[in-house]
Amino acid sequence: MKRWHKFAIGSAAGIVLAGAALFALGAADKAYPPPLDEANAVSAEVLDADGQLLRAFATSEGRWRLKTAVADVDPQFLRMLIAYEDQRFYDHDGVDVWALGRAATQLVSNGRIVSGASTLSMQVARLIEPREGRSLSAKLLQLVRAVQIERRLSKEQILNLYLTHAPYGGNLEGVRAASLAYFGKEPRRLTVAEAALLVALPQLPERRRPDRNLKAAEAARQRVLDRVAVTEAVGDGEAERAEGVAVPPRRMQLPALAAHVAEAARRKEPDVLKHQTTLKKQVQQGLESVARAAAMKLGPKLSLAMVMADAQTGAIVGEVGSADYFDASRSGWIDMTRVNRSPGSTLKPFIYGLAFEQGLVSQETIIEDRPADFFGYRPRNFDMSYQGDVTVREALQLSLNVPAVKLLDAVGPSRLMVRFRRAEVRPVLPPNETPGLAIGLGGIGMTLKDLVQLYTALANRGQPSRLGDGITGTPGKLDGEPLLEPVAVWNIADILSGVIPPAGAPQRGIAYKTGTSYGYRDAWSVGYDGRYVLGVWVGRPDNSAVPGLTGYGTAAPILFEGFAKSGISTTPLPRPPAGAVRIAQSELPISQRRFALNASGLLVASGREPAPQIVYPPEGAHIDLGAGAGDLSPLMLKLQGGRAPFRWLANGKPLPDLSRRRTQQWLPDGGGYSKLTVIDSAGRAASVGVFID
Repeated sequence: MKRWHKFAIGSAAGIVLAGAALFALGAADKAYPPPLDEANAVSAEVLDADGQLLRAFATSEGRWRLKTAVADVDPQFLRMLIAYEDQRFYDHDGVDVWALGRAATQLVSNGRIVSGASTLSMQVARLIEPREGRSLSAKLLQLVRAVQIERRLSKEQILNLYLTHAPYGGNLEGVRAASLAYFGKEPRRLTVAEAALLVALPQLPERRRPDRNLKAAEAARQRVLDRVAVTEAVGDGEAERAEGVAVPPRRMQLPALAAHVAEAARRKEPDVLKHQTTLKKQVQQGLESVARAAAMKLGPKLSLAMVMADAQTGAIVGEVGSADYFDASRSGWIDMTRVNRSPGSTLKPFIYGLAFEQGLVSQETIIEDRPADFFGYRPRNFDMSYQGDVTVREALQLSLNVPAVKLLDAVGPSRLMVRFRRAEVRPVLPPNETPGLAIGLGGIGMTLKDLVQLYTALANRGQPSRLGDGITGTPGKLDGEPLLEPVAVWNIADILSGVIPPAGAPQRGIAYKTGTSYGYRDAWSVGYDGRYVLGVWVGRPDNSAVPGLTGYGTAAPILFEGFAKSGISTTPLPRPPAGAVRIAQSELPISQRRFALNASGLLVASGREPAPQIVYPPEGAHIDLGAGAGDLSPLMLKLQGGRAPFRWLANGKPLPDLSRRRTQQWLPDGGGYSKLTVIDSAGRAASVGVFID
């Protein structure tokens, strides 16, 4: 080529650059700034507790454009990108003069475009301000915009824009979206073959889409691997090894987990682009896979819901609102974790816990399972049969209705409701009704989330935790009095951990309870180990009856499968607290060997003596017995009323001897909170809680 041609080309390039610089530095720069604000239009993301992507939402134009920064991608990919696209990226101010001159010279010499001169800054300018065609005016605008962008942003910020907006075919934009779609993973760790493909696709994204034009994608990747600068960037032999790796032929779905939680997060904060949740991605994936498999077996119109929570922190780590969010036949859009339904027998453990706490029964106390009439209310067992005399342990494990109602009648329905409020759970009663005996068999409304919140107390030595909503709500252990005392909680866990697992399910060391609501409308199962609680509900969202639906047969297998697929190792149930022992029936106080009610529904008693009352120590007293010094003194116990002989219990453990006196001495094992109970010969009991200092 003649020298004057080269001179003319160089002069033209200089003029273009000078014009761009003058524009960028002049008043026009302020009047016509680059549209950087529009570049912030990215997909909203819902993240798990560790920042992993659970679900993304397309932009208003229907594009998957995930915000991406340099720190989000493999450094090797960045080295390959710069080596292939813009080797002098860190040296120029938006326009590479040498590349521009080379491209112009090749154009004149060959009569066609041989190589481009587009820098990454110019490509960013085109991506955030797209124009139809490839006219000279469009290219000049890119030059000007590139200089403007360089003046406003750092090199890293420019790379961030490229990584977010680079096209990858269809509605995929940005390296993260492409990596998730083609490799099923975030781009933080990429192989050389994967990185080369992601470098190659943005030049001609529609023609090189591997899901449609596999051969073109392979050829484009090869051109990247053949570039000398790329080979030097990845190291000896790496490019050759990458050539033999197959290009993925299909596009995968982007993460689409936790549909109901994600929608709730967007409703609460529609302008937020990143929503942090308390969920754990591994747990969520496991529970959703169990839900999909279970839905296929359940049949049409049935749905299910699952909530898994950390009992210690209150964090919801997994939540499934329905069998399939998009299944209209199951009303999948309804979040059944938040709908009030009858909890069936799942509240029985709390009735028994109160009875243990008040010293009314022990595990081996005999209780009758026979037809009973409570002022017109006649509870019947699920299978319409009766077991006769059973132990309290058997009554709870078999979920017998009559014994549960007898105990609820003794402890009082209102007291049970008060305990629920300690866990910030307020069940819904039928209109214009006060708490009655029917609540023990599911005669109230409760959500699955609230039920799991109650059970966190059983997994956490009696102290419940607030679950929050999994999004912006603040979970945490609730302050105040425990829902149940540790000894009572241990008794419940000891009983429920002995319930036989459903057929085919392995013994996982969990305690669990099932429930079936009246009319076969709801099947429940709630289980817990020493750390986590999982609740399962199955039924129809329209509250229709489902013949054959049961907690044990339908919900319990899903519970055990959910624990298995959650990926969480089983935590042993808490060790027995002081005074927690299972006492043989022959060693029980006479008053605890059998629990019975008279025709009026009152604990059996004879004579005219008033019920026993502990007059010292008083409820809630702090008593200094020298616990701090390590040399405890005995505590004097005093009572009034009742019929001798008396049996005293400290933290559920009987003191050595029956006494006919109304005073007794007790030597604590150590400091802290203790529960003292006295039972008279008529089976009447009184209790106080004290703090030993």
